Amino acid sequence: MAITRLVACLLLCTGFGHIPSSLGVILRTTDKIVWANEFEPIELTCLIESISTNNPRIEWKKIKNGIPSYVYFQNRIAGDLEHRAQLREPANIVIFNTSRSDTAEYRCEVAAIDDQRDFDEILISLAVRVKPVVPRCSVPEAVTVGTSTELRCLENEGFPAPQYRWFHNSEELPQDPKISPKLVNSSYSINPDTGSLKFRWVRKEDAGEYYCQAKNDAGHAQCPSQTMEVYDVDILGIFLKASMKITSTGQHRMMPLNMPMQMRAISAISPHSSFDSREGGQDETKTKAKNC
Repeated sequence: MAITRLVACLLLCTGFGHIPSSLGVILRTTDKIVWANEFEPIELTCLIESISTNNPRIEWKKIKNGIPSYVYFQNRIAGDLEHRAQLREPANIVIFNTSRSDTAEYRCEVAAIDDQRDFDEILISLAVRVKPVVPRCSVPEAVTVGTSTELRCLENEGFPAPQYRWFHNSEELPQDPKISPKLVNSSYSINPDTGSLKFRWVRKEDAGEYYCQAKNDAGHAQCPSQTMEVYDVDILGIFLKASMKITSTGQHRMMPLNMPMQMRAISAISPHSSFDSREGGQDETKTKAKNC
């Protein structure tokens, strides 16, 4: 009678898709979604909760872009993880030095031929964080009071995509300038996703050293500081207009590039320039020749 009840129970459980754990292999994992920092170790857990077979077949596969490949096969590490991983009893796999290329799905498969349920598998998603590299920053050298301008910051290596922060004279600029008493009248706005720092109108107080920092969960990096000068008048525009002055002989006069900006602008509009002296010298020579 007892045997009849046991058989009936087994048939009932099988009919509803439930097999007692003692009759089949069952796997579980501590984390189905795993994050790791690049160059650091990580363990993917494949725990065997129930099994009767003494020596089950254990395999790990890496699935990248829908294509599977072996990383543990026939009792040895293979493929992308060769020389970088090991199997830890009973079926966990440890990656010693993760790289960004390890980001993929990993499937642990266990086959137990002596169990009624002789196969189980579990899927784990691994994402490797990558620290940002030094971002590329663009800061205008000089702007005029009251005009608009934009500072840019970009970094393409970090994963997940980094957030951007801007610093002015070594102090972080808050996203909302209104929360700072000394910035309450500033017109800037920061986009932390794109790295853009925009000024609707520039103030004298906005002059100084600027640098940008890109940051994610793996770390941060920043670009070297750059100076932005702010002028009351458009000295830069005066220089650009006067730096190529056409003389009466049709020649162009160019200012030395290594001359300070203010001196170049002043030199460009000064009536006592080198070409004026040369022209005066030519007139004086002509006068002497005439007198002779």
